[in-house]
Amino acid sequence: MNIGEIARRSGVARSTVSYALSGKRPVSEETRRRIQAVIDELDYRPSATARALKEGRTRTVGLVIPPAGARLTSMQLGFVASVVEAAALVDLDVLLSPSGGDHDGSFERLVGGRRVDGVILMEIRLDDPRVGRLAQTEMPFVTIGRTAEPDGTWWVDEDYATLVGECVDHLVDLGHRHLALVNRPARMVAAGYGPGRRAQEGFAAAVERREVNGSEFCCEDDVAGGERCVAEILATRPATTAIVTVNEAALPGVQRGLERAGHEIPRTFSIAGVAADQWAEEFHPPLTAADVPSMEMGAVAMDLLTERIADPDAPARHRLFVPPISLRASTGPAPRPSARPAFLRPTAPSRVRGTGGD
Repeated sequence: MNIGEIARRSGVARSTVSYALSGKRPVSEETRRRIQAVIDELDYRPSATARALKEGRTRTVGLVIPPAGARLTSMQLGFVASVVEAAALVDLDVLLSPSGGDHDGSFERLVGGRRVDGVILMEIRLDDPRVGRLAQTEMPFVTIGRTAEPDGTWWVDEDYATLVGECVDHLVDLGHRHLALVNRPARMVAAGYGPGRRAQEGFAAAVERREVNGSEFCCEDDVAGGERCVAEILATRPATTAIVTVNEAALPGVQRGLERAGHEIPRTFSIAGVAADQWAEEFHPPLTAADVPSMEMGAVAMDLLTERIADPDAPARHRLFVPPISLRASTGPAPRPSARPAFLRPTAPSRVRGTGGD
C-alpha cells in the first residue's frame, strides 16, 4: 500500500496526503480525518509521520543551532549531545536546524510547519527576534540562554556575570591589580550575545567594586584569535598580569601567545575563566574555571520542553546555573615586577580603570 492508494481512496491529491503526513503545509481538519480513516482502515504504517498524524504529534523536537558554516565549540557540542541523549530517553527524535546568517528560512520552516512538537533554541541574544517569533506561535519552546527580559519564557542559563565576578575576586585576592577580560568575537558582543554581554557587565562591576584596573578585549573563537588577543593585551596594557576569559575556543592561542612572550603560567601570568571542563583540563597547566555543565543544562532544557509540551498552560519555569570555581593550576600570586619578562615591565603603574575595547 502506498500514498497514491491512500489519496485515491480519500478523494484527495497525493500531495495532500504527503502534506498531511509530513506537516509541511496545513491541511484542513476534515481532510486530515478522512485521510486518517483510510490509514486506519488499511492499517497503513509507512513511518513515524503516519503515527504522528494519528496521535496529533510528531514525536520530534527541533534544536536550533548556530549556522552550519560556524565551528561549534565544545560547550555548544555538549548542549547538542545532551539534548539528543535526553530526547532518546523519552523516545523523541531531534531535528537540527541552523539559524542565523542565510539560514532564516530553515528556522521559519521549523516554526511554521508541523514538523516538530517543540523547539529548543541556543545562542540567545538579549534582544532576540527568534524568541519573539516563537512566542507568537503556539509552539512550545525552551531557550538555552535568556533574553534581557525573560519573564514568561522557559529557559536554562549560566550566570556569567556572577561567575566572571568570582574569577575577578579570586585573582584580586591573589594580588593581581591589572586584569583583562578576553570576551567572545566583537560581532557577537555587538549583536547582544547574552553570555558576552553579561560577562562584560560582570567584569566591569567586579573591577569597580574591587578598585582594580580592568580592560576588555574581544577575541575570535579560534587559536589564531587567541594569539592576536594576547599580543594586543601585552602591547596596549603591559601592566596586565591576569586574564579572565569566556572564550574557550581561543584558549590554546592564549596559552601559545603568553608562552611566546616569555610568560610562565602561573608564575608570571595567571588565567581564570568560564569554560567547558574539557578545555579547562586540556589547558596547560589546567585552567582555574567555572566548569560549564553543558550536559546537565541540555538535559534540563529537554525536561522543561517535554513538560511544556505535556502541559502548554503550565506557568513558565527556568533554571540558572552557578557552578563553583574549580581551583586548578593556572592561577597564582601576582608576580613581582622583577619576575616578569623585561620588555613587559612597565616604567610606571597604569592608572586605567574600568573596561576598554579593542
